[in-house]
Amino acid sequence: MALGPVSGPLGRSAYDGRNWEEGFSPDPYLTGTAMEETINGMQSQGLQACSKHYIGYEQETQRNPSETLSGETIEAISSNIDDRTIHELYLWPFANAVKAGTASIMCSYNRINSSYGCQNSKTLNGLLKDELGFQGFVVSDWEATHTGVSAILAGLDMDMPGGIGFTTPSPSFFGGNVSTAVTNGSLPESRVDDMINRIMTPYFYLHQDTGYPTIDPSEGGLNFFPTSSYLYNFTSSPPANRDVRDDHAALIRELGAAGTVLLKNTNGALPLKAPKNVGVFGNDADDISSGLYFEGDYEQGTLPVGGGSGTGRLSYVVPPLEAIKARVGYKKNLVQYQLNNTILASGDISSIYPTPPEVCLVFLKTWAEEGLDRNSLENDWNSTAVVNTVASSCNNTIVIYHSSGINVLPWASHPNVTGILAAHYPGQESGNSIVDILWGDYNPSGKLPYTIAYNESDYDFAPITNSTALLTTTDSDAWQSDFTERLLIDYKHFDYYNESVLYEFGLGLSYTTFSLGNLSVSGSSSASGYGSGSSISSLPPAVSNGTPPPGGNPALWDTLFTATTTVTNTGSVAGATVPQLYVSLPASAGPGTPVRQLRGFDKVTLQPGQSAQVQFPLMRRDLSFWDVEVQEWRVPAGTIGLEAGFSSRDLRAKANIST
Repeated sequence: MALGPVSGPLGRSAYDGRNWEEGFSPDPYLTGTAMEETINGMQSQGLQACSKHYIGYEQETQRNPSETLSGETIEAISSNIDDRTIHELYLWPFANAVKAGTASIMCSYNRINSSYGCQNSKTLNGLLKDELGFQGFVVSDWEATHTGVSAILAGLDMDMPGGIGFTTPSPSFFGGNVSTAVTNGSLPESRVDDMINRIMTPYFYLHQDTGYPTIDPSEGGLNFFPTSSYLYNFTSSPPANRDVRDDHAALIRELGAAGTVLLKNTNGALPLKAPKNVGVFGNDADDISSGLYFEGDYEQGTLPVGGGSGTGRLSYVVPPLEAIKARVGYKKNLVQYQLNNTILASGDISSIYPTPPEVCLVFLKTWAEEGLDRNSLENDWNSTAVVNTVASSCNNTIVIYHSSGINVLPWASHPNVTGILAAHYPGQESGNSIVDILWGDYNPSGKLPYTIAYNESDYDFAPITNSTALLTTTDSDAWQSDFTERLLIDYKHFDYYNESVLYEFGLGLSYTTFSLGNLSVSGSSSASGYGSGSSISSLPPAVSNGTPPPGGNPALWDTLFTATTTVTNTGSVAGATVPQLYVSLPASAGPGTPVRQLRGFDKVTLQPGQSAQVQFPLMRRDLSFWDVEVQEWRVPAGTIGLEAGFSSRDLRAKANIST
């Protein structure tokens, strides 16, 4: 079983230290689609997916209970979320996961409305198993179980790692206590049967009982739990330390380039035109000096991945400087570099000669990890001073940053900063991936899955809950995080309040240009709830027999309309782009409804002059809001607006649906 994919944290706060880790975007539609595709890919190969962390897990600070000096327990943070918000934001991607057939769901450390995530009957039994029809098993995050029978009755099926202590199997809330609870009548035997069925069904359904790879003998020493603590003698067989890499490096290199977003490209600074004098700056360009397993932040060396459970033990890393040297070569060419950020931040660039280089490549980075929220949104290691030093001497400065997600870029408007690339965490082929982008072997096509605002204060609408008073409190229930922003996170906040941003959600430049044709809409009379006239029923038909299949009411997944447009490559080179469709619900959807919401996207690759038709199917769920009074998804009465474009603020075609 792979512990992923992730939609919790969704990304409510830009400061969440775990936003990078296996997750996708603060937009639930984008994350839900990515969850579904990831699960399909995993489980098509017989690997169980574990979708996590369910639900409302939006900060690392006080994610677990703590203890005062006098021994009093201070409970974990409580994410206090209203019914509509939990349905339209935080539950939405998990509905995709359940519909895709995810084998398991991992419940989270935090509390939801004052009840722990792994013993919250409303979220586990009510929303997940009843409303969404989840048939797999719920597994706790490691040490997220705080009781036995109560957690089981609330919907928890498996307790991990088993013992109350992190590295010892006993004592346990589960184990022998489950048998005792059945014997004394406090736990129905039928519930234990249900737990067993849920846990074992994916094992047989995915054929893991026949022909599945055996356990590598070396794996036991690579985690927190020594083999001496195992309660079961897991079958393993030689050889140990198996090399299963195959040609994965080529794919990793391609994905590293595909995930890079071109944010700025003044006067066609990129791709590079065979410069003979290249300057490389910043501590992120160099090789890693602290090893290939990422357990904490480090100053010198490129950053291919973040820290925590989602990190990896890489077999090698290609640093940017090494790849740039290989690309530029040494015959009549020059690669100069200064990688010490302390020296650069002091304003000293004197080691570079001849100066200035034809192009100056500045590499920045931002560390993030599980268990610790970020305290700044700027890149690390005096990044702003580093950029300003280089840009003051070089009129063709291109900044590349490897980061966990959202950063503010106070140097973005510097006239000598001609290019900006958000390269995220690209993995072991980091240097090769960025060289492919810089020299134009790969035309950038990545799009921002979040919004980059001007200032850190622009993200204050969804802060990390923390304070000196909370850190010193003796009130066991003091840690309360009220999600008062409700639906309005990321671009939905900035659009609702009409606030300017530096780079909007969905933005991503290319070395070519694209146009978008008119937007047309056609209805589907075969979809349940869709009439032969021009309107659709506001509520979906009830689920037959009262028990929904995985994903919830099937009518929510019916395609009611299809929006169609045409994309054309109007430039001189081949490239890919991602046309996007946004839906605007009418005022009848209620106050606080976002101005627009992503409801479709597709990636198309086109040769110069080539066109392609793009279709966006619109399901009932895509056109609905959660009606808290009738407890159902409702298509609002009025006119639903559709807008298509290349970002959330580059919208070039419109259409309407009347309901």
